[in-house]
Amino acid sequence: MITLRTLATATAVVLGVGTAAPAQTLNFAYDADPVSLDPHEQLSGGTLQLSHMVFDPLVRWNKDLGFDPRLAESWERIDETTMRFHLRDGVTFHSGNEMTAEDVVWTIERLKSSPDFKGVFSSWTSAEVVDEDTVEIKTDGANPLVLHTATYVFPMDKAFYEEGGAEIAKHGNSFASRNVSGTGPFTVEDREQGVKVVFERNPDYWDESSPGNVQTAVLTPIKEAPTRVAALLSGDVDFIAPVPPTDLQRIDNDPDTKLVTMTGTRTITLQMNQERHEALANPMVRQAIAYAINNEGIVQKIMKGFGTVAAQQSPEGYVGHNPNLEPRYDVARAQELMKEAGYADGFEATMMCPNNRYVNDFKICEAAAAMLAKIGVDIDLTTMPKAQYWPKFDERAADIMMIGWHSDTEDSANFNEFLTMTPDADTGRGQYNSGNYSNAEVDALTIASLTETDPEKRAEMLQRVEAILYEEAAFIPFHWQDLAWGARDDVMIEDVVNVMNFPYLGDLVIEQ
Repeated sequence: MITLRTLATATAVVLGVGTAAPAQTLNFAYDADPVSLDPHEQLSGGTLQLSHMVFDPLVRWNKDLGFDPRLAESWERIDETTMRFHLRDGVTFHSGNEMTAEDVVWTIERLKSSPDFKGVFSSWTSAEVVDEDTVEIKTDGANPLVLHTATYVFPMDKAFYEEGGAEIAKHGNSFASRNVSGTGPFTVEDREQGVKVVFERNPDYWDESSPGNVQTAVLTPIKEAPTRVAALLSGDVDFIAPVPPTDLQRIDNDPDTKLVTMTGTRTITLQMNQERHEALANPMVRQAIAYAINNEGIVQKIMKGFGTVAAQQSPEGYVGHNPNLEPRYDVARAQELMKEAGYADGFEATMMCPNNRYVNDFKICEAAAAMLAKIGVDIDLTTMPKAQYWPKFDERAADIMMIGWHSDTEDSANFNEFLTMTPDADTGRGQYNSGNYSNAEVDALTIASLTETDPEKRAEMLQRVEAILYEEAAFIPFHWQDLAWGARDDVMIEDVVNVMNFPYLGDLVIEQ
């Protein structure tokens, strides 16, 4: 048995740090480091966390899920299809180049060409320079989500990237994946993939009102949750995320550390590839799988209660949340459906899941595989680190694959756009629909919701989508993953974390 002392000592060697770090140095550990420095290469939580450190968005979510001005100092709606953003004057990139409207328009055009982001920006028909400090956005109809979408515009340094190479290389090694020039509170001083990323305070940062006093931040990826927790408890790191459910109480009870928790909105699901496996194309088989999986049991036993059992994509509070949908665990009913579908003797299927992306991800998949065995579905399960998993996911390399999703716009339609709409490489919709699920009504209702400004009509559309997905068992919902962060007592992490899980570390204060 390995002791806590041994784990802490081993971690200190890996990190190369001691417990007496300078007050304004933040040593923090996530379960993985960003796969790239290119903010448009992958639409993921890790990329967005990085973006908020080295770039700045036009507008930023606040704790009340409202919008705070960032690089856009103000904005105004000109008409139902036109929004004008007035940029902050005097902002410079890390390269020393001044940020102008031309950089913002160039960034938006690059986003619209990104395989991962083009779906988010599909309704933005144009972005134009009005003058050096003004950008005008036009949409393809009335759009209730322009500001939501603007939170994903992190202006890039056009001159810097055009000189070095602006190509977006998915899982590649492009100039943009290895070099960065943003406007954010930190610059990237050193990066060893899988080992550490060193950030230094941007001495020319525009936001003089920021309370942040962190001068150096060192991110060390620690995949193993026990090692990550031990590093915090021993003082080798100052801040960790995520905190596994099994260690919530240990961190909360330790006199030198604190636990910060928040109800989450990230849905954890399995997708079933209807084109790859004949049985999974049958709605009754998919319903049987949904009935066979005890997601309430998974939340209680594996997540230790640190999650909310789900029967749909939209969490409570989202406009599309359908209160009529309930979890449906019933093994006997699952067996009946398998028989009705012509699969009384079951079948074999492959499953792939990450083992360091979501809380207890591989344990959830192991439990699901064991549950499916009870209805004759023999699962060949493969788990792997997320750096290897995402290329496999893009390849649709297994019959059943795990995907977690936090709505990029804090809106129900975003789940549909990426997870359940018919895959379309041209628009980017269905980009993360590895099940190849397709329903014309779901597509039509989702698209209509993107231009519907009547809240009641829009809610009716999106709740109908959830009902269709439930009836057809388009995917298998597990739960909405709660959020937990651990920090040393003098690290005021509670002031900068949020439900989006993009800690605003530029504003972080370490008490002296």
